[in-house]
Amino acid sequence: YNFVFVSGIQMALVLRCGAVPMRVPMRGLVRLNRLPTRSAGTEAAAAAKPKGWWHSAEFWGACGALAGWGMSGAAMYDAVTKGPEVISLNMTGVMIVYSSLFCRWGFIVKPQNLLLASCHATNVVAQLNQLRRAVEYKLEAGEEAAVKDLGVKAAAFAATTGGLILAGPTLQAAIVGANLGPISSIAGAAAGPFTTHFWAPMSKWGISGASFMDLNRPTDKISLAQYTALTLTGLFFSRYALLVAPVNYTLCSVNIALFGSSAWHLGRKVKADFIDK
Repeated sequence: YNFVFVSGIQMALVLRCGAVPMRVPMRGLVRLNRLPTRSAGTEAAAAAKPKGWWHSAEFWGACGALAGWGMSGAAMYDAVTKGPEVISLNMTGVMIVYSSLFCRWGFIVKPQNLLLASCHATNVVAQLNQLRRAVEYKLEAGEEAAVKDLGVKAAAFAATTGGLILAGPTLQAAIVGANLGPISSIAGAAAGPFTTHFWAPMSKWGISGASFMDLNRPTDKISLAQYTALTLTGLFFSRYALLVAPVNYTLCSVNIALFGSSAWHLGRKVKADFIDK
């Protein structure tokens, strides 16, 4: 590289002056083959990055994924050991939407979490089977009106969601381009309302909300396996959300709420089945 650089200077002098100049000394010239590949600031930032399991997105992501597999396993276990009368249609519907969104989120988050994505894909299948069992049970029990109402709500939700997804890019570009200050900034944010990073945790608010709205649910209709998995999921994801890119404060807050509501139901179930007996 040095030879090419010096030769270039010599050629320029030949063309300008018509004579071959003296050899240009190497002192003071930048040696191109010794240019640093990383800046000092980058190296300092890398060295200052905290290490250990507490600061590891991979560790907490794996824990969260294993807890997610617990939810899938709970649905499969309940399908084999429990009757359809214990299935909550509201919770099952929320779980289907929730796992669909988190399956996508696991693919796009950094670092990528394929273990989480696969567990949520499995959970979608398991929850759809639970939904089938619950619908069949209600039809056999003569509750056709309840099933029809559920179908209408599901169709309306699917149509609204599909329309918003199709219109999303156009609407986002219009809001960002309008220069509306904080509103435009939020609309264009990496974890803003036009991204899966926003709607995945928002779907989890549905789970927390379903739990909070049913705090006095009879303990014989509470799935011990499912609420154990939900409680652990809330615990692990509260930390994991602060270590991924982009950092997701919405995900952190909803998992704190999920941990509290699920732990409440889990505590009631354990008390009724193992302590009060």
